[in-house]
Amino acid sequence: MASMMAFKFSPFSSSVPPTPAHSSISFSSKKFFLPMKLSSRLPTFPRIYAFSSNDIKVGSNIEVDGTPWKVIEFLHVKPGKGAAYVRTTLRNHLTGNSVEKTFRAGSKIEQAEISKETKQFTYKDGPQFVFMDLTSYEEVRLNESDMGDKTKWLKEGMDCILLFWKGKVIDFELPIQVKVTVVEVDPGLKGDTAQGGTKPATVETGAVVNVPLFVERGQVIVVDTRTGQYVSRV
Repeated sequence: MASMMAFKFSPFSSSVPPTPAHSSISFSSKKFFLPMKLSSRLPTFPRIYAFSSNDIKVGSNIEVDGTPWKVIEFLHVKPGKGAAYVRTTLRNHLTGNSVEKTFRAGSKIEQAEISKETKQFTYKDGPQFVFMDLTSYEEVRLNESDMGDKTKWLKEGMDCILLFWKGKVIDFELPIQVKVTVVEVDPGLKGDTAQGGTKPATVETGAVVNVPLFVERGQVIVVDTRTGQYVSRV
């Protein structure tokens, strides 16, 4: 019984049993680490593409000589001899003036960082048009001299899009179509149809629109603000 107790070994003992002389196993006090497989994939980041003249399209906003411009028309030209180029018509966001400018194909162009915010036209205060943010109730005022002829379609309560560049309002966009009431027009003639001629009509905003002969005073019509042309009768 005593000999059996001599071989009893506690699993909680911190001592290590002696290694038999014939064993090939040895113990080392050196630390070691298991090999880890490293991924060859690198972190991905969004690519930033440089804007060039090849990316120009109608409606693009670009910055030329420190001024924001909007592309109105463009044409890619590849002559038989010489380098290809892009011919454009640009409108100055600040002055409203239009110019023609040519860019070498593939040349780098700086995009104008223009943000858009929806504001409601609330009223006119002297020479200024007042727009309001319906969330913050903050007012933005634009001078009549800076707004061009688009004011002829503005109506109180109309939602417009204001364009901001470097923290300053540089332009605004009207809804594509607006409903306006005819306040002055020659009376229509019996038998006039939509296929007939046209006549000038003055609408509530003061603008003059060519309308079909059957349109009468007091009627509401739809006008395309981009062209100023009659679209339909409501």
